[in-house]
Amino acid sequence: MLDELDRALVHALRIDGRAPFSRVAAVLGVSPQTVARRYRRLRSGAGLRVVGLADPHRAGRTRWLLRLTAGPHAAQGVARALVRRGDTAWVHLTSGGTEITAVVETAPGDDGHALLLRDIPRTATVTAVSAHCLLHTYRGGPTVWPGGACTLSEEQQELLCLPAPEPVSDPPTVLDAADLALLTVLHHDGRAALGDLAAATGRTPATVARRLAELRADGSVFLDVELDPRLQGAGLHALLWMTVAPAHLDRVALALTGHRELAFIAATTGRTNLVATVLCADPAHLHRYLTRHLAALPEITALESTPVLRTLKSAGPVPPPPTRASH
Repeated sequence: MLDELDRALVHALRIDGRAPFSRVAAVLGVSPQTVARRYRRLRSGAGLRVVGLADPHRAGRTRWLLRLTAGPHAAQGVARALVRRGDTAWVHLTSGGTEITAVVETAPGDDGHALLLRDIPRTATVTAVSAHCLLHTYRGGPTVWPGGACTLSEEQQELLCLPAPEPVSDPPTVLDAADLALLTVLHHDGRAALGDLAAATGRTPATVARRLAELRADGSVFLDVELDPRLQGAGLHALLWMTVAPAHLDRVALALTGHRELAFIAATTGRTNLVATVLCADPAHLHRYLTRHLAALPEITALESTPVLRTLKSAGPVPPPPTRASH
C-alpha cells in the first residue's frame, strides 16, 4: 500500500505527468530530492509509469474492445500474443482465466482490421470472439479514475493544472513524422528528458518543448499514469457489460461518471452497448456497488460482470525485463 506522500505524488503526476519535481515538491511541501527519491522507488518497486499517448479521436484512429474465449491451457498464450502486438493495450485475463479482453486501435487506410478479420479466426485455440467498437468514451484516457486522484486539495490541484485542452478541431490534428517519433519515446517514458526527445525527433530541445506544449494544449497528446490499483486500495477489478436502451444511453453514461468506483466508461457497438471498469476494495464492496448504485439506474436492463484476474498490458508497451549486471 502507498503512504500519504506516495498517494500525493501519484495524484500530482495524474494532473501533470511531466511536472518538474521542483514544482511538485513545492506543492507537496517537501524537498525536490524527496520527490525524486519517492518517484524512483515507485518506478522500481511498484511499477509506476508515466506514458504519453495520442488521443485516438484526434489522430483519426478507431478503437475496438475484443472479448476472446479460449481453453484454460491456451488463454495465457493467446493473451501473451496480444501483448506483443504494437496495436493493443489493456490486455486482461478474466472469467476464471478462460477469457481475454484487449483494446485494439486501427488506423484509416492501413491493414488494421487484420487482427479482427484474419489473425484471430486463424487461431484454433480461440473458441469465441466478439468485437465492440468504442463509440464514445465518457471516462478514461485524459479523464482519470477519481479513486486515484483524491489526495491533493483543490488549491494544490490548481497549482499543478495545465490549461484545459481546446475543443476538438475538424479535421483532426495531423501528426508528422517528427511528432510520431516524439510519441514513440513518450509512449515508453512520458517523463523522458527534452534532450532524448530532441535526439529522437531531430529537433532542438526548445522546438520539442514548444511542440509538445502545443500537442498537449489542443488534446492531441495526453499523459497517463500506470500503477497497480491494488496499491491504492482497489483489491477487486472487474469489467461491467451493460445494456441500455439507446434513448437513455447518454444520460445513464453521464450519471455513471459520478461514480468514483468506475475508472473507464464507454459506449460501444454490440449486444451490450455500455462498458465500464469498476475498481472496488473487495467482493463485498462490489456487491454494494451493484445492488445500490447501479440498481438506482433502472434504464440498465442487463448486466454482466467479469472479474479481471490479471492485467498483462496497460496503456503503454510492456517494458523489457531488467538486465542482470555482469560480474
